[in-house]
Amino acid sequence: MIKEVIVVEGRDDLDAVKKAVDAEVIITQGFSLSRSVLTRIRVAQQKKGVIIFTDPDHAGEQIRRRIKQAVPGCKDAYLAQDKATKSGDIGIENANPEAIREALAKAKVDYQEVEKKFIKDDLVALGLIGGYDSKELRDKVGNELGIGYANGKQFLNRLNNYGITREEFILALEKVTRGVEDGNC
Repeated sequence: MIKEVIVVEGRDDLDAVKKAVDAEVIITQGFSLSRSVLTRIRVAQQKKGVIIFTDPDHAGEQIRRRIKQAVPGCKDAYLAQDKATKSGDIGIENANPEAIREALAKAKVDYQEVEKKFIKDDLVALGLIGGYDSKELRDKVGNELGIGYANGKQFLNRLNNYGITREEFILALEKVTRGVEDGNC
């Protein structure tokens, strides 16, 4: 698995990257770059490193500059326009898996074995999967950890892929549930 988190612009880009490599991916949703997305990118940079892989067009370069300004130290992956164009549309989603792997290799990606510190049963036992308020609890714990909201499967992957320790997880869960008990959330 690629150690760094790859940042792309949209869902179709994510799908193309996932077809080419095994990696955690963050979607910017285009130029908007919400505070929560920038927070996830900062956390990813601190914990694993980030590779910015935006479309080879003007908008993609603007997004890249905004991320690099907000989150210093990110690596860059570039794809030539001719490898990312289909029927006049330019984007990572149009590239074949080999072109994506080549672009990421040139960015000098690091690889790692992912240690599965958390399993689905952990999340079920703690009420983050399968409970009536699991979605809300995952949202709050994800925000506390800086990994954002995700469904159960994605949340489990993020916990493991971001290298969240059990101690960090338990502290975040306790803080969130203490806030709920105190009526602060």
